[in-house]
Amino acid sequence: MSIRATDEQSFRELAETYRHELHLHCYRILGSLTDAEDAVQETLLAAWRGLDGFEGRSSLRTWLYRIATNRCLNALRDAGRRRPPEPVPPFDPPEPSRRGEMTWLQPYPDELADSQPGPEARYGTRETIELAFITGLQLLPPRQAATLVLRDVLCFPAGEVASMLGTTETAVKGILQRARASLDKHRESAGHRPSPQERELTRRFADAFTAGDLDGVLDLLTDDAWLAMPPAPHEYHGLEAIAGFLRVTMAVPVERFTMTPTRANNQPAFRCRHGETPAGLMVLTLDGDRIRAITRFLDQK
Repeated sequence: MSIRATDEQSFRELAETYRHELHLHCYRILGSLTDAEDAVQETLLAAWRGLDGFEGRSSLRTWLYRIATNRCLNALRDAGRRRPPEPVPPFDPPEPSRRGEMTWLQPYPDELADSQPGPEARYGTRETIELAFITGLQLLPPRQAATLVLRDVLCFPAGEVASMLGTTETAVKGILQRARASLDKHRESAGHRPSPQERELTRRFADAFTAGDLDGVLDLLTDDAWLAMPPAPHEYHGLEAIAGFLRVTMAVPVERFTMTPTRANNQPAFRCRHGETPAGLMVLTLDGDRIRAITRFLDQK
């Protein structure tokens, strides 16, 4: 039976098999779990409504990726929906090293990150979920980010990517070269290298942080470490700046602070709580036997 002749339930069951990988695809491009879910919902709705126009020249999977990619590009053009409100801290924070623009960034739960890249992928499964990779994609122009994910992660042929993006194979090759160069430059500056001593390092970090041991925390950081707190734009660079911020926050009286180990973006993470109240998700980026970045997602339960 032609897919165009199927009923709604049959289509839903067929399209549902691609929901998870489409969700991860949208997350890579958008950097936001919330926006990714919206994009997937819009994709499946648009696919159902446009089913009569599906001519079968490509696979259903390719057609769905085309719709999803263009939904993501539309979302990236709509800056208003990607800016969550800036939280107001219950203290006066020191001046940040910079104010980050990617306040929409959200973590991706490891239990969802089991979709495999294509067999000829330029990047491995683990690194295509890591925050350094996702952040690097957010720094690229939208069409560059989409092209890189479609070609180097999912391994769609250049011709199919050109069709998805409404351009030519020659243009895709040029866009991809620029995207690779920009992403490699960002990842080199990020200096992310997973550590084999991860479990011990993260345990020591949690022990020091929950004890309010500022010196113990700083001893575990690289000299050029970063601290970021999406959706707050404040970012602190280097031990002195991070120490200044943590000194203020650790002085604020709170209920017992606890950190429960978990994982997000294929990186070590902690679910934080003040007593019984959720206090965000903290994700660590490791560099050898030190921590190079602390990303605390304040709005994660």
